Amino acid sequence: MSDADGIAALAKRFFDAVEAGDIDTVYGSYAPNARIWHNTDGLEQTREENAATLKDFVRRIPTRVYADRRLKVFEGGFVHQHELRCVRADGEAVSLTACIVCAVEDGHITRLDEYFDSAQVAAFRRPAA
Repeated sequence: MSDADGIAALAKRFFDAVEAGDIDTVYGSYAPNARIWHNTDGLEQTREENAATLKDFVRRIPTRVYADRRLKVFEGGFVHQHELRCVRADGEAVSLTACIVCAVEDGHITRLDEYFDSAQVAAFRRPAA
């Protein structure tokens, strides 16, 4: 398997795991010192903090589908673009267009930069009716 094939497989495994709510696989996809950055707040998370965020996300957003997945692998990482189509726990359908840029070393994500539309993120975070 080439490095590009391994990175593509990691990207697929990672997003399939988020879609399935398999946070253990997501956690294992990160290097121990991984940093996850969000454009909507400018903050970085550790993999432990990100796992906690994703567990809450899965609880609040029980139905998740990554639609229109587009993957571009490059030496040392990948770019993943998609539309995340979800149904919140209160039944409201929401979607989020995203671009994720990841650095990869030794088969693990060392840095993940999330680029989301802040208005779309607000619909995900809005309290249930």
